[in-house]
Amino acid sequence: MRVLGMGNALVDIMTRIDKDDFLVKLNLPKGSMQLVDFETADSVMQASSKFEKSMASGGSAANTVHGLAKLGVEAAFIGKVGEDEMGEFFKNDLKNSGISSKLLSSKTRSGLAVALVSPDAERTFATYLGAAVELSASDLSNEMFIGYDIFHIEGYLVQNHELIETAIKFAKAAGCKVSIDLASYNVVEDNLDFLKKIVENVDIVFANEEEAKAFTGMEPTNALHKIADKVHIAVVKIGSKGSMVKTDGKIYTAGVIKANSIDTTGAGDLFASGFLYGMSKELPFDKCLEIGSIVAGNVIEVIGAKMDSQRWENIYSLVK
Repeated sequence: MRVLGMGNALVDIMTRIDKDDFLVKLNLPKGSMQLVDFETADSVMQASSKFEKSMASGGSAANTVHGLAKLGVEAAFIGKVGEDEMGEFFKNDLKNSGISSKLLSSKTRSGLAVALVSPDAERTFATYLGAAVELSASDLSNEMFIGYDIFHIEGYLVQNHELIETAIKFAKAAGCKVSIDLASYNVVEDNLDFLKKIVENVDIVFANEEEAKAFTGMEPTNALHKIADKVHIAVVKIGSKGSMVKTDGKIYTAGVIKANSIDTTGAGDLFASGFLYGMSKELPFDKCLEIGSIVAGNVIEVIGAKMDSQRWENIYSLVK
């Protein structure tokens, strides 16, 4: 199976904060993703300069594609970056990870996400989209999608209706199954009508408990049924209680692995990597959930959404 991802090409600036009071001072709701201008993102970085930081390429769909590549799945990524140091950093990460790059370039600064990680491992994002948000329908072509089996989109792109609609049209024409991660509860709330419309043309939906509730107004199990009425494969993640998938009228469940959580950044993205990897091997759906949990359980033990080669080797030994 070959997977093509499309999303906001961002560089994550991971910052561990000591108290949630810091988020209140910056007017950033804990656990949310807030879109900000470059000046605001820069001021957040300056305000948090005393805290420990690290940098990694990111963006939800890019994280998922990265995880798939690490698991041995042939993967590619569509996005847009600036002609700057951050853009080069992102490009090099794709190349070094064996991901086929379908990146476009812009004169605008590359996007970045300042991720503030609370002591309880919850993360809050102040995101400057920059060049990433300039990805447009006119950048796409049918040829980009040919030869791929699954097209994976992040929900953070839903502000650009034409881009999403055009991408899904090309993906379907190329014979791809379409997968979408709902991304964040506040993104779902702000784009609910459009999301409900496009989900009619999607095959796989990933949502956590809060996103599923924002999408359906229901608690996890009922939300799963509601989403599954619209798509072939509905996945709802319920944190420490595990995950569920409903497909063809059947429900499968899986628990979580024991993990020392220090940062939840990328947990949902990497869960999708594991689940789609399981699908690529035509494994039973409960096994797909289990693999998703293994990969997600590992990434929450590190800062950011990237793991070192030793950890990936350990993961692969468990899931192959």
